[in-house]
Amino acid sequence: MRIVLPGGSGQVGGILQRGLRAQGHEVQVIGRGASDPSLRWDGRTPGAWWEVIDGADAVIQLTGQSVNCRYTWPNLNAMMASRVDSALAVGHAIAGVRHPPPVWLQASTASIYTHSVDVVQDEDHGRTDPIDPHAPAYWAFSIHIARAWELALASVPTPATRKVAMRLGFTMSPDKGGIFDWLVWLVAHGLGGPFCGGRQYVSWIADVDLVRAVSCMLHDPGLVGPVNVTAPEPIPNAALMAQLRDALGVRFGLPITPWMAEVGAVFLKTDTELMQKSRRVVPRRLLDAGMTFALPRWEDAAVDLVRRTRGPAAPAITARPVPG
Repeated sequence: MRIVLPGGSGQVGGILQRGLRAQGHEVQVIGRGASDPSLRWDGRTPGAWWEVIDGADAVIQLTGQSVNCRYTWPNLNAMMASRVDSALAVGHAIAGVRHPPPVWLQASTASIYTHSVDVVQDEDHGRTDPIDPHAPAYWAFSIHIARAWELALASVPTPATRKVAMRLGFTMSPDKGGIFDWLVWLVAHGLGGPFCGGRQYVSWIADVDLVRAVSCMLHDPGLVGPVNVTAPEPIPNAALMAQLRDALGVRFGLPITPWMAEVGAVFLKTDTELMQKSRRVVPRRLLDAGMTFALPRWEDAAVDLVRRTRGPAAPAITARPVPG
């Protein structure tokens, strides 16, 4: 297949580039980091990059400002605009070329679901109500962003193209600068205890299973609309940190209190919502489609990721295509 990745130069894009090329696919990246000058793109403007989409077998749209930032109003508005504008631009390109791709996978987020500790959330039964008495009011804006992102995907008529909104959990890989790298840093510096009590669930997916999930969505015509791209076993933060400490051989981790989290978030220029919000999300549609996970349990994934972090950089290329 010839697969086009708008916004494919980030962490998730790097994982997919390695994994899909290892499967024998041709992958072309569009965006600010594209090696071909004609494919560099600001995330909004039509241009020569439309020619690459014409006749492609698939588009996997990943463009959007990183959520790893302080949730100030300027940053939240930039997150909203970068996601909506780029989704609309890609949709108009798909609708405007002579030979549109048969499938368009659009990044979305598992943060679209309401903060939930006790209720498991899937595509058919998850709540996306931004009003939650148990969560800070400003968390609602993350849900507004996610809903607008998916509305942009749905709003452009592309009758010849199947559309999937990939509701991504935290993608865990040994790459520098990702969420797993940050968690390892916390453990290595004695801060690997539960985060703000540790009851909140973390929805995550290992890099190898991200590639498997994308393969499944590319090949299975029955997968349309929202699809949760997470491991089948979300895990409370306290257990996630304990199992990561075990994998790293660290016996103790100082619990992170809310005030410590706020100070650390300011220092790291990020926001506490990323680890405080409970995302108890399961990939019901992927499981119903017959996808099997290489690393469904965090305990095993943590060991595998630590091994690859400590050894030679091992890209996520072990995933095999999943027939549709």
